[in-house]
Amino acid sequence: MIPFLNLKHINEPRQKAIQQAIERVVNSGWYILGREVEAFEQQFASFCQARHCIGVANGLDALILVLKAWNFPVNSEVIIASNAYIASVMSITHAGLLPVFVEPDPRTYLLDPTRIEAAITARTKAILPVHLYGRCCDMDSINALAQRYGLLVLEDAAQAHGATYKSDSSSVAFRRAGSLGNAAGWSFYPSKNLGALGDAGAITTNNDVLANTLRALRNYGSSQKYVNEYLGHNSRLDEVQAAILSTKLPFLNEENARRRVLAERYLTGIKNPEVTLPPADQLKQDAWHLFVIQHPRRDEFQAYLKGRGIGTDIHYPIPPHQQRVYASFSHLSLPIAVQLHQNVLSLPLNPALTDEEATHIIETINSMVNE
Repeated sequence: MIPFLNLKHINEPRQKAIQQAIERVVNSGWYILGREVEAFEQQFASFCQARHCIGVANGLDALILVLKAWNFPVNSEVIIASNAYIASVMSITHAGLLPVFVEPDPRTYLLDPTRIEAAITARTKAILPVHLYGRCCDMDSINALAQRYGLLVLEDAAQAHGATYKSDSSSVAFRRAGSLGNAAGWSFYPSKNLGALGDAGAITTNNDVLANTLRALRNYGSSQKYVNEYLGHNSRLDEVQAAILSTKLPFLNEENARRRVLAERYLTGIKNPEVTLPPADQLKQDAWHLFVIQHPRRDEFQAYLKGRGIGTDIHYPIPPHQQRVYASFSHLSLPIAVQLHQNVLSLPLNPALTDEEATHIIETINSMVNE
């Protein structure tokens, strides 16, 4: 059996260092907003080419806190892709704002910039591009529209750790996800390319004022003990998780490189005519958090792979506007999102996947043509 994901296997090479990091925190006697959080924030900000990193409890909170810090009027509109993960949409409504769904590019799965302008109204205040599956959105086009209409841009970079924008292997001049908009929200959920051993998140930004506001908002709205300036949250990156993330961050580029090797093997090796592969034009820029294919008989195809020992997952089976929590949007016609959610399937792709396992997956997919 090749599981879709084995977190224990992925973390095994770092196990000793992780244990040492945990012991360091335990022995320090300081467990909330201490040296470990500060050190990780500095390291991750530098990695993302951002001036500030603010550690928070999880990725959802990261997005919510930014939207609240911007202090838009209630029921202002935020544009987001119609196939985004539900948490991205929930961040908008939790902040008292309204999501406006724009269809994705069916080739890239990402927010289609050519459809954004038609969705902008007098109530639109922000665009929330989601770097879904590890590929950066077309940020130049999105930022140009935002500038034209006076909007703010919040990247959802939860799946894009280490992704770069408009770079190639021979260039040293590139921009990283997390520094491409006014702010970015990050999740370090254990399955992410940079995963904690529990919930964890962060915000990156180059805006000094926003960073100071967010540091207060994550800590009961307080930047001075027992003095509360804002209606804040208790959403602080844990010292233990920060120490673990600092231990794993130096290996992120190496592990992403392994993901790219595997992605290239899939892209060149899979020859099943019913399988639609993700685009290969940004192989070296994508973080390849997920390798998502499409198949017109997705459920049958998934069962076929399972029967031959290959685990898969669906990211995601139900589009946000068809979820019960968003029943008020169920009337919307979003055919691209609906079709993607019916067809997408994620293949195993992680640094622990062996060449032999990748070969077996490719051969099994190709063999279905003859059965």
